[in-house]
Amino acid sequence: MSDISVAKPYAAALFQIAVEQNLLEKIEEDVRAVKDVFSNEGELLEFLEHPKVTKEAKRDLITASFAGLNTQVLNTLFIMIDRHRADSIAVMAEEFISRANEERSIADAEVYTVRPLTEEEKTEVSAVFAAKVGKKTLRIKNIADSSLLGGIKLRIGNRIFDGSVSGKLERLERQLLR
Repeated sequence: MSDISVAKPYAAALFQIAVEQNLLEKIEEDVRAVKDVFSNEGELLEFLEHPKVTKEAKRDLITASFAGLNTQVLNTLFIMIDRHRADSIAVMAEEFISRANEERSIADAEVYTVRPLTEEEKTEVSAVFAAKVGKKTLRIKNIADSSLLGGIKLRIGNRIFDGSVSGKLERLERQLLR
């Protein structure tokens, strides 16, 4: 069974609880932290999937590692670990974040620029490009990339908007080589 089909019910249940208890922002923040840890810490996953480690030891590690998390998020992690689904936790987190973004009409965007954007520039980029993708706002992750030469390049989901100087030069080169 694929990770997404395993993860969706857990994400849906946690999302429903978050909405019912009016804790969507807090739980999303916690789920983002969980996603970061499970995406970047392979040793944690190895420990949680090891057959000789007891459920109590796994629960103790999760409790100690994620002490400040919301109870609902911790309980979801415990259930997934008890059911040997630790390898699907990062995917569950992505699915939850996707549902939360959809609920609030937010899209995650990676914005590549030569220099870091100011808050005012981020707000302007969000306003312009959120409308293009049918969302209210963008959650911007700004990435400095000196190879752009100038301009801006955005990645929102599977869409790319390339207004960079290097992108324009590449398009011009392709046209000239036809």
